[in-house]
Amino acid sequence: MNVVLWIIAGLLAAAFLASGAMKVLRPKEQLKAAGMGWTDDWSDRAVKAIGGLEVLAAIGLILPAALDIAPILVPLAATGLAVIMVGAIIVHARRKEYPVAIMNVVLLALTVFVAWGRFGPYSF
Repeated sequence: MNVVLWIIAGLLAAAFLASGAMKVLRPKEQLKAAGMGWTDDWSDRAVKAIGGLEVLAAIGLILPAALDIAPILVPLAATGLAVIMVGAIIVHARRKEYPVAIMNVVLLALTVFVAWGRFGPYSF
């Protein structure tokens, strides 16, 4: 199970690092053109903040455990991403973007699974 948690955490880290970096580095107009229409509802600062949190959480899913420095940050990062995914589900459901909301539900389930495993029976 430890290997499964590492694989899922690695995949989540890659996905959120890419998504967060895109939100931080690109202007809102480019994000909207890339299919992120929800950015119209949020300020540029809010979009950048969400992206920054995603990048930090992605780093927090891997580095603390890999370096054995404050490994409690791994389940905390997964919990933070779960909170972000709940918000994303709400935003996309309100905008009737159901395929994106379903993807957020999948990501929510994976982040909750990592948080459960690393807080509970498979902690570091």
